Amino acid sequence: MTEVLLAVGTRKGLFIGRRRGGAWEFDESPYFNAQAVYSVAIDTRGATPRLLAGGDSTHWGPSVFHSDDLGRTWTEPAQPAVKFPKETGASLERVWQLHPAAAEPDVVYAGTEPAALYRSEDRGEHFDLVRPLWEHPTRSQWVPGGGGEGLHTVITDRRDPQAAAVAVSTAGVFRTKDGGASWTPSNSGVSAVFLPDPNPEFGQCVHKIAQDASTPDRLYLQNHWGVYRSDDAGAHWADIGKGLPSTFGFAAAAHPHRGDTAYVFPINADADRVPAGRRCRVFRTADAGSTWEPLTAGLPQEDHYGTVLRDALCTDDADPAGVYFGNRNGELYASADDGDSWRQLASHLPDVLCVRAAVI
Repeated sequence: MTEVLLAVGTRKGLFIGRRRGGAWEFDESPYFNAQAVYSVAIDTRGATPRLLAGGDSTHWGPSVFHSDDLGRTWTEPAQPAVKFPKETGASLERVWQLHPAAAEPDVVYAGTEPAALYRSEDRGEHFDLVRPLWEHPTRSQWVPGGGGEGLHTVITDRRDPQAAAVAVSTAGVFRTKDGGASWTPSNSGVSAVFLPDPNPEFGQCVHKIAQDASTPDRLYLQNHWGVYRSDDAGAHWADIGKGLPSTFGFAAAAHPHRGDTAYVFPINADADRVPAGRRCRVFRTADAGSTWEPLTAGLPQEDHYGTVLRDALCTDDADPAGVYFGNRNGELYASADDGDSWRQLASHLPDVLCVRAAVI
């Protein structure tokens, strides 16, 4: 029987759920108790699935842990897996993103705060700083977003291990075509409404990017005001926000199998960070952003105030797809039918920071 693993990073630990058939069971207590878990990855590329977690202890600081038994036990490297070289003068504040590369079986990327990209070639046990991005000539002009200066999204191309895109708050999208040796700002068409020039080369506050299932060059972008699509791997972006109740939000996810299908969770405004219209609704497009439909069956119908953060909405790789989100109210919701209907899996958790799921 197929098992789905669900990893939920919160402000106070990592919660793990498992579904066999239709029933969910959660491990008795959270892992990394009292640590904020900002990033989780479920790496199913090898013979043995590996879980990675970016924990942040208020006493010991941030670290990357891994598990090869589906989260039941965890290992922390003897030396920090992610560390800024001394000559950079920087200190790691947190690991925002852990991303298994699409075309390289043992490669894992980490995105950090301060905004930097790290690469591992041993499935996330040791990481090296990608210096060309750290030393990018525009870096001195990058400005932290409201949540800090974080590199929070990594997109890799299953057709080409040399191609990747990253997103930084607040610097925008940067792309490489040569394995990270050089990086180009790729924000054409994305607005920065908070700047004197709303259409700069870089400086946009990109909140999340998701990659289309059938067309790898098609990307969906949730901005600080604005929802966009690119059909050329991020070189150019077009506004697809028409039909949404608000174009402000943090999260974006793509369907794992269906092309042109993506999900967002609109927020009222940057100055009013609650669900758009105070209604708990995931919006789905099945035509690459030409139209959007609200998905509400099984979700709360009364006034709702649970904000969904950038990595707290995800899909698994089942068919039909599982769709999941958690919010800052500590509520966790799941759909087993592409988002058509929902059920609440948990309530009263700490703030949900990230959610990842996969068929094991």
